[in-house]
Amino acid sequence: MTGAVNVLLGRRGRHVPWQRAATRLLITAAIVFVLVWIIFLAGNTSNGPAVSAPSDFLKSILNALTISGLYFIVASGFTLVFGLMRTVQMAHGSLFLLAGYFALEYQLDFVGVTATPDRNQVAWADWWLPLVIGVVVVSGLGLFIQQVFLRWNQGQDLRQALITIAISIVLGDQMIQHFGGVAEPITFTHEIHGYVEFIGIRYGIHQFFVIGMALGVGGFLWLLLKKTRTGMVIRAGVDDTPMVQALGINVQKVFAVAFVLGSALAGLGGVIAGSSVTSLSPGVDGQWLLHSLVVVIIGGMGSLGGAAAGSLLYGVVTAFAPAYLPTDYAYYSIIATFVILALVLAMRPYGLFGRPA
Repeated sequence: MTGAVNVLLGRRGRHVPWQRAATRLLITAAIVFVLVWIIFLAGNTSNGPAVSAPSDFLKSILNALTISGLYFIVASGFTLVFGLMRTVQMAHGSLFLLAGYFALEYQLDFVGVTATPDRNQVAWADWWLPLVIGVVVVSGLGLFIQQVFLRWNQGQDLRQALITIAISIVLGDQMIQHFGGVAEPITFTHEIHGYVEFIGIRYGIHQFFVIGMALGVGGFLWLLLKKTRTGMVIRAGVDDTPMVQALGINVQKVFAVAFVLGSALAGLGGVIAGSSVTSLSPGVDGQWLLHSLVVVIIGGMGSLGGAAAGSLLYGVVTAFAPAYLPTDYAYYSIIATFVILALVLAMRPYGLFGRPA
């Protein structure tokens, strides 16, 4: 009986490479079809084929880079906390929204108005100082959550998830009570407004600013994790906490620093997103938590490069699906996100840059 089972398992195992090859072939064929569709065949779409409307195609690329940059800023903090430290932080989206609300409230106070100010009223300090305030507030709140609720439940994923979900519900209710339910945007400083014209398209300077901020965040995190003692301790502490503690290193202190940084990135993303691509309103926190989860799953747990690749792929799908799906089916563009997620996991179950724990 045992021999028969082993033979059966062996036969099944021999089919695995063929299954993987078939999966890769199907995915490659799907990618080729999508490219041919976008370049030559997308007639009944809002943009049209790229060969006949190159300016719209280029604008979609720039839109994809902008939204990818925002996804990366927010998801890099989530990667640091959830992917690298293995701490289940389901209140990440709440910190995102809370920082945006604080920045909005202080911006209105600084400008001296009660409604959304005109961009010409917003000086340099009227945007940057609220940004700093929002980031500092959620960084402190993140430290409080980590020290009071999560530190004592390290390695207990279900407890961490339940605790942070409860925190996000409480924060959501308090934000509705204090800030109301009306959608409001943060106004960029007038120095960042304006447009650049090239190749027949106009693109906002503030959108290039978002891309630049994402590149700056990526460079900072790479240097921190790869070139500093703190980054090495974070990575080593996750893999073998007892050994790092035996070397006399206060791992909990380093983890607290990492959690503060992850919370700060959520807040930074909240203020920038509230100034550029979305208004602040109830429910936005859940949307951006989902964005972060998708990016981390696509890119791979605990990988900064994976977060960048996942953000770029997710951003391309987000920008291109509504523009190049047939007009009658454009509202199905959200499904494309989960199709990409399924395809990536079919080829790489641990994500693009992930590895088995």
